[in-house]
Amino acid sequence: MTEIQTAVLVFVLLLASTGLGAIVRPLLPEEHKAQETVQLLQLLVGMLVTFAALVLGLLTASAKTGFDTTNNDMRTYATVLIELDRTMRDYGHDLDDARALLRTYTAAAIASTWPDEPRPAGDYPAIAPSPKNGDLASPELGTLLGRAQHSVRLLQPADAYHRALADESAGRFEQLIALRWKLIEEAHGSLSYPFDRILVGWLLIIFLCFGLIAPRNALSLVTIMLGALSIASAVLVIVDLDTPFSGPIMIASQPMRDALAYQSH
Repeated sequence: MTEIQTAVLVFVLLLASTGLGAIVRPLLPEEHKAQETVQLLQLLVGMLVTFAALVLGLLTASAKTGFDTTNNDMRTYATVLIELDRTMRDYGHDLDDARALLRTYTAAAIASTWPDEPRPAGDYPAIAPSPKNGDLASPELGTLLGRAQHSVRLLQPADAYHRALADESAGRFEQLIALRWKLIEEAHGSLSYPFDRILVGWLLIIFLCFGLIAPRNALSLVTIMLGALSIASAVLVIVDLDTPFSGPIMIASQPMRDALAYQSH
């Protein structure tokens, strides 16, 4: 289910819960409509609204923190790509093939992770987009990195200068692969979906109580709909931030494009 579909589902469920409350209200005995009962419902709604507001705020902050972490890691990833290419270039022609593989990897990763944006120029494998992990976990991309790393490991430096560059290249490859797997894990999100369902359950109870106690007029209906829309939009933002490689809010491709432009020099 996409982020927008999740938000629409929450909106529909909240309105359905309100409608259920409005349907049940005329069927209740008169003693259940007493002022004391209405006051009790209002206290319950106030308590649940407070809890729900706190949880929504915490979820938003958690999702935003996770998104910012992934964004910073992507920038670091692009920086390591640039530094690795610079080190391999300094080593000499023995690593030209490895540098070409690294350029191919970067272009293919951009094209598959951001399929709605212009594709980089060049010849590289066409990898089907996968919104769950930004395609960084693609076996084809992993193979390209592995081949380039293998070329570095096979180097036989002739002097201390090239030995230092070979060791630096090997170290940057290890850093690059570690960052790649870190991004893959971060792309899975950190939201606890059982906890989210409990929160939605609280919201359904709140809107059910709205249907029981709200007066039957157009202003009440519009107010409840706006409230449901606001909560659904908050859910959209939370879920979208938790999926950094898909949806309206996603990680920018510019750092990777900068890395590709440097590799092409």
